[in-house]
Amino acid sequence: MGKHSITVDDIDLTITNAEKLLWKGITKADYLHYLTKISSRMLPFLHDKPLTVIRYPDGVDGEAFYQKNCPEYAPAFIQTVQYHDHRAIICSNLPTLLWLGNQAAIEFHVPFAPYQSEKPSEIVFDLDPPSQKAFYLAVEAAKQLKIILDRLHLTGFLKLSGNKGLQIHIPLPLDTFTYDQTKLFTSFIANYLVEQNPEKFTIERLKKNRHGRLYIDYVQHASGKTIIAPYSARGNQNGLVAVPIEWSELTDELTPIPFSMENVLNRKTNPFDNYEKIRTEQSFQQILSWLNTQNKK
Repeated sequence: MGKHSITVDDIDLTITNAEKLLWKGITKADYLHYLTKISSRMLPFLHDKPLTVIRYPDGVDGEAFYQKNCPEYAPAFIQTVQYHDHRAIICSNLPTLLWLGNQAAIEFHVPFAPYQSEKPSEIVFDLDPPSQKAFYLAVEAAKQLKIILDRLHLTGFLKLSGNKGLQIHIPLPLDTFTYDQTKLFTSFIANYLVEQNPEKFTIERLKKNRHGRLYIDYVQHASGKTIIAPYSARGNQNGLVAVPIEWSELTDELTPIPFSMENVLNRKTNPFDNYEKIRTEQSFQQILSWLNTQNKK
């Protein structure tokens, strides 16, 4: 296994060990092909976000580690920012994405705000069933959450986590609402869902106390916390992807298993296409005003 050079957007990149297996039957070269083809859909959700990656130098069967700090050996074209207590990589272009891919960075996790702001640019509900066999609980929770969002005239975007759950992204106007304000909303919704379905859903953080119920994670939506980026691969045996899907795909037959890198590349549409347009149209302030009124009663 050697190394070879490629030029991407006038930047020279060195690719090493292209034939190394990262997943069973999937080489690093295959993975870099996926990143190249999916980049136009994936990069908008990495843009200006301080990046945390999970690297698998010996493939998903080997040891993995989180990387928040930009390594000292990173080439000069890699953009970084000081973010909280570390120097974070900003992945806003294809050369950076491929350089990270060559480092066997498989999972791309991003915070809820761009580095220029401490105010979230989106809300994400993480619907986490106890196992992939219980994925039907995530489907049920997502269906119920969609009904609530429709009643509130909010637009949510649906994606598979790439492991065993579903995540619902709600874009917000930039630099407008604080995490305290969004928590008022997320805690209200999560508690309401649990009150309606106490035998199926929970907000209990300790796994041992969930007793087979789906965990609605709203606490994770906070400053410095992260979520798996849309279109990121995952470090599981099947090489699944955190892929956006249409609400019409949310059926009882839905499972994460078909959404491999190869199959995701064959999907013709991007369900997150109008994410930025919807961001400016959300009526979130009205909902906050109503929640504040309720709290004062």
